[in-house]
Amino acid sequence: MQDSQPWIEKYRPRTLAEVVGNEPVLERLRALAHSGNVPHLLLVGPPGVGKTTVALALASDSLGHDLAREAVLELNASDERGIDVVRNKIKLFCQQHLSLPAGRHKLIILDEADSMTPAAQQALRRTMEIYSSTTRFALAANVSSKIIEPIQSRCAVIRFRRLSDEQVSKRLVAVLEKEQVPYDPDGIDTLVFTADGDMRQALNNAQSAYYGFGIITAEHVLRVCDSPSPVRLRRFLELV
Repeated sequence: MQDSQPWIEKYRPRTLAEVVGNEPVLERLRALAHSGNVPHLLLVGPPGVGKTTVALALASDSLGHDLAREAVLELNASDERGIDVVRNKIKLFCQQHLSLPAGRHKLIILDEADSMTPAAQQALRRTMEIYSSTTRFALAANVSSKIIEPIQSRCAVIRFRRLSDEQVSKRLVAVLEKEQVPYDPDGIDTLVFTADGDMRQALNNAQSAYYGFGIITAEHVLRVCDSPSPVRLRRFLELV
């Protein structure tokens, strides 16, 4: 019987040491986790490169896995982007008292923060100022220019790059072998090609292809992605 749990959650890295790619970023964040002095963060980069995963792993490394479950609030700003969320959920969490090690802080992770309305961002800015002694914010965004300047100036900006084909391929193979999923090399190459550095998309497409066809081949991946053949696409581009 197939496990219905999404692979992106089942195999999500739990610590910074497990994260793939963006090593200069990880080195900087590991130093912050070790010191415990984590500033407000603005994590910027394309989808699927691990921004939210890194924020969660940072909290786990800094606070310990068990304590991080109580001391971290994760919200998707694209789903909950009204000003009421900032005034209610976030403010209530900031006011909540937790016994943390000296110098450590609670962490609020706002995924897709660039989807927040300007009014919500202004309210967030004020909240960040008021509760900075107890709570830090990690804002994940695809486009930093959509974050208002007063928030940007209060954050350490961390920029992520797309993952390399080799990094995506290696991670895919590791997951498929753990799941005992049959695949052929062309299937892996096609997953990597269609993902374009987006690990989340690569894993989602791999799981969909396996659940739909029982084996991962190039043809099955392309049918799942509804994409043209990479070979045909390259030939077309060569003719242009």
